Amino acid sequence: MAQALRAELARWEPVLRPLVEAFVSAGHSIYLVGGPVRDALLGITASDLDFTTSARPDDIETILRGLGGPIWDMGREFGTIGTILTFAHHDEAPGDAERQWRVEVTTFRADAYTANSRKPEVAFGDRIEEDLVRRDFTINAMAVNLADRVFVDPYHGLVDLQAGVLRTPATAQMSFSDDPLRMMRAARFVARFGFRPTAELVGAMMSLSDRLQIVSAERIRDEFTKLLMSDTPRVGVDLLVQTGLAQVFLPELPALRLEVDEHHHHKDVYDHSLTVLDQAISLEKARHHDPDIVNRLAALLHDIGKPRTRRYEAKGKVSFHNHDLVGARLATKRLTALKYPKDIVTEVARLIELHLRFHGYGEASWTDSAVRRYVRDAGGELERLHILTRADCTTRNKAKADRLARNYEELEWRIDELATQEELESIRPDLDGNQIMEVLGIGPGRAVGQAYAFLLDRRLERGPVSVEAATDELLAWWQARQSEVGGDGGVG
Repeated sequence: MAQALRAELARWEPVLRPLVEAFVSAGHSIYLVGGPVRDALLGITASDLDFTTSARPDDIETILRGLGGPIWDMGREFGTIGTILTFAHHDEAPGDAERQWRVEVTTFRADAYTANSRKPEVAFGDRIEEDLVRRDFTINAMAVNLADRVFVDPYHGLVDLQAGVLRTPATAQMSFSDDPLRMMRAARFVARFGFRPTAELVGAMMSLSDRLQIVSAERIRDEFTKLLMSDTPRVGVDLLVQTGLAQVFLPELPALRLEVDEHHHHKDVYDHSLTVLDQAISLEKARHHDPDIVNRLAALLHDIGKPRTRRYEAKGKVSFHNHDLVGARLATKRLTALKYPKDIVTEVARLIELHLRFHGYGEASWTDSAVRRYVRDAGGELERLHILTRADCTTRNKAKADRLARNYEELEWRIDELATQEELESIRPDLDGNQIMEVLGIGPGRAVGQAYAFLLDRRLERGPVSVEAATDELLAWWQARQSEVGGDGGVG
């Protein structure tokens, strides 16, 4: 680990040298701190660098301006000033001899949250140890004094890093009370690095879970998103549920832990949902997609309608009728409360609403009509629906799993086959609204929409036809409709 750290310091030398010279010549100490140090020890390359210093924010800005890069105020009241520095890199390839480094410099901190505050009361410190004890975890409470390259580790973060242990520099109770979002961050680090949280840390998460309520929805959303976008979020998600944190911001998730009595049996919905999340991530990789928050939210939440719709049937069976529709509504409400962007909320809800659509067709051969309807219903979410539907198969019955996989492969093959013949994702009726009004001799109104829906349904059933054939179908429908409703056909 020491060798890895030295190698990264050497790689960063072009940006470290002028930075340390500028701060030291101004009479201030400066340390590389936190994530870059941790990642360097683990052999992970960092692109952004974090520093802490004895200098106050105004002094930091003055020094950074002297280095010539753009300056932005990351939060002057919190002591952070940022810049981008461009320096030659000693091992860059020819033609790419310069690179930009995103740099953030923060004054030593010694602040804390008050009992009911969403923001910390800021206090600046004078010693690196004061700053490090306020860090979230010991693995992030390590620093390198850039003036003499001395490694600073007063809370034994290196030992914890080597042992794979997640621990706080101060007591967990104090650390999480100071900043409750750190409990969410603990789940993310457990997932990202596979570290084992200490019993003290888990106990503090359980006893202080309600304190998460003082944290803004946006900050909770961002931390939860980072967790879900990691390679193996399952263990972190489970930690949030087991400690009661999920109950605060996503109560529909722990609600999936439905009790199973001796008379009524169904699969463990909570465990199933975590498995679907695992499988969706594997499919993302197998299908060469980047990590997708919509995929992952849909996979985790696809069955959240089940607790609301559970019914006990005859002979010990349990049903969850319409849990797809109920789940879509619950997901919309919850993700909106967490301040997710509207498009993400809409897409996740749509996938949850459609996640049973494949099974609704049964195991019969896929007709052209069924394929068109499936693609039409999925719209722009078709690829995501492929991933969710495949991931949703968690049966231990190998024969059933193989059969479902074959059926879905047939569906995807049929979609590809028809797509070469038709523009499936943009299916429209053979006549548009203006043509419908012209053929029927009517003006805008409800009847036009009904005629459009009829032609769209026919288009999905039998594929495209000529304008003449569509006109004949429309006129026959209109004549039959007028006979049914009498007179004017309900125009208006």
